[in-house]
Amino acid sequence: MTLAEAQKKVDHWIMTYGKRYFSELTNMAILTEEVGELARHMARTYGEQSYKPGAEKKELADEMADVLWVLICLANQTDVDLTEAFESNLSKKTARDNTRHLNNPKL
Repeated sequence: MTLAEAQKKVDHWIMTYGKRYFSELTNMAILTEEVGELARHMARTYGEQSYKPGAEKKELADEMADVLWVLICLANQTDVDLTEAFESNLSKKTARDNTRHLNNPKL
């Protein structure tokens, strides 16, 4: 699935099963919440934290998909073409950092 297809599928889902998009500000807050849930899972799976007894262990892929879902909602609401935005961002990073990491002695 392409990013454009994902944007269309999310929009179709919202228009079919949701009443409307939440406001942009609400979705920004939800995105922050979802990133926090992903961070909690990462800290407990790959870091030094552990799950509390009885706490639900989340699936990494599902947590990432939740973040992607809300990000796509925000892109749709703000008329951002994620394919175009990602390609532009990749070009910017390539021009700016094409030797930066190769020459980093810390890596």
